[in-house]
Amino acid sequence: MKYDFTSIFPREDAIATEWPKGGLWSPYEEKGIKLREGFDFIPMWVADMNFKACPTIPEAIIERTKHTTYGYFAPRKEYFDSIIKWQETRNGVQGLTAECIGYENGVLGGVASALRVLCEQGGKVLVHSPVYVGFTGTLKNNGWEAVHSPLYKDENGVWRMDYEDMDKKLKEQNIHVAIFCSPHNPTGRVWEKWEIEKAMEVYKANDCYVISDEIWADLILEGHKHIPTQSVNEDARMRTVAFYAPSKTFNLAGLIGSYHIIYNKYLRDRIRKESSLSHYNSMNVLSMHALIGAYKPEGYEWVDELRQVLTTNVDYGYNYIQAHFDGVDIIKPQGTYLLLLDTTKWLEAHGKTFEELYDRALEFGVGWQNGEAFFLKNGIRMNLALPLSRVQDAFDRLDKYVFNAEW
Repeated sequence: MKYDFTSIFPREDAIATEWPKGGLWSPYEEKGIKLREGFDFIPMWVADMNFKACPTIPEAIIERTKHTTYGYFAPRKEYFDSIIKWQETRNGVQGLTAECIGYENGVLGGVASALRVLCEQGGKVLVHSPVYVGFTGTLKNNGWEAVHSPLYKDENGVWRMDYEDMDKKLKEQNIHVAIFCSPHNPTGRVWEKWEIEKAMEVYKANDCYVISDEIWADLILEGHKHIPTQSVNEDARMRTVAFYAPSKTFNLAGLIGSYHIIYNKYLRDRIRKESSLSHYNSMNVLSMHALIGAYKPEGYEWVDELRQVLTTNVDYGYNYIQAHFDGVDIIKPQGTYLLLLDTTKWLEAHGKTFEELYDRALEFGVGWQNGEAFFLKNGIRMNLALPLSRVQDAFDRLDKYVFNAEW
């Protein structure tokens, strides 16, 4: 490969959130868990990648810092042109113009701004569950009520939307806004066009506006394709507020910066006004140059190679679980770099509690994530966006010291 996806480098000194010294997640301190002697920590929880950035990103940032003045600025035309070209090339989006693109400090902040326009204080919002923990927190912190429409597993073990349940809840509870996650976090489903079309029919029939989080759009595993929600028909185009970001694709969350695409001028004007009221939703000059650097030709190549790496990692993790961890249920994701484990049968067979299982892995340095926050009982979310050697090490530890060990 042209780019480096194999180097292992520590991030503790960067105070990275996903590492124990990051200060935002430290079960070792909170629960008094001790890392076993001879084992290091493998970060597999927060949706962050342990790969070196695409070289054109630091190059663009460093070049801008050489200017030595960092005062007020206006977004460059190159910023909007880069997004338009990226969306056209990667997602087949036609007719996107700069006026439809708006900066957001983050997808969740954009979701909150859209909800303040579309939903009354204390109102209800339809979401699919398992649900991304960020949606749960945003809704709760701002006084909205999440109404869950559970995804289900079909006869082939594929996560599906329950359209009848969606329609029933929208009607009975007078809900007029929904958050749609595409690709879906945390299940990794990449929705097919007909599935999105059917969902949009339900939303249209119930006068329901759609906030579509498409931050994972670029991280599709091989054999699958992302379909933008707004692209399925004209009504979806005008009914949907879509959010994207280079932050997930290129691991730029620490730089802040995402963007919305809104074709409906009525919604666009009001959401932009709402976003501006805090006087905080303003672009960072280095964030702008990071996006421009990411969306250069090298960035296209980098993402293509990244998708190959993630596909290999996911295949490895999925196959290892299937072959070695009896009683652990798993559905292979189609996008993202996340695996969802259902440990219910394993716990029953071994007479262990979920807490015991979760903590046992932490003792041996496997930093996985408790699925309860996603409304997954006995569930675990694992992030595989790290060098394959680290993924292999983690599953070897889970095999020898957790799932197939006497303890």
